[in-house]
Amino acid sequence: MKKLKITLEGKAYEVTVEVLDDATAQASHTSLAPAPHLQPTSVATVAIPKPSTAPAAEGCTLVTCPMAGLVFKCLVKPGDVVTVNQTVIVLDAMKMETPVVAPVSGTVRTVLVKEGDAVDEGHNLLQIEG
Repeated sequence: MKKLKITLEGKAYEVTVEVLDDATAQASHTSLAPAPHLQPTSVATVAIPKPSTAPAAEGCTLVTCPMAGLVFKCLVKPGDVVTVNQTVIVLDAMKMETPVVAPVSGTVRTVLVKEGDAVDEGHNLLQIEG
């Protein structure tokens, strides 16, 4: 007998199974008993760390994500000059495109995400110098 933990549709179950050799498995194949009703066991949850919200480099402003979603389009690259309220990133959040705008005018120093990245609210997206 072997004790195993399986997960079905997000619920964890502890089960005991009998390990059969090939000959025993062939003989008992036609006389399988119905599976007993399984009771879920408690499962520990794992905390997923949030992305870094480290401060911006000196003289830079961080552009942070206003909501959870996916980076749909990144409209700037390092070295690009941006103006205040210019759209710099487009998020896909709940099947809607949401623009993220530059809070200040300046030069894009670093882009910290790429298209397709999943981001949470407060995630650092890019740094603007100036």
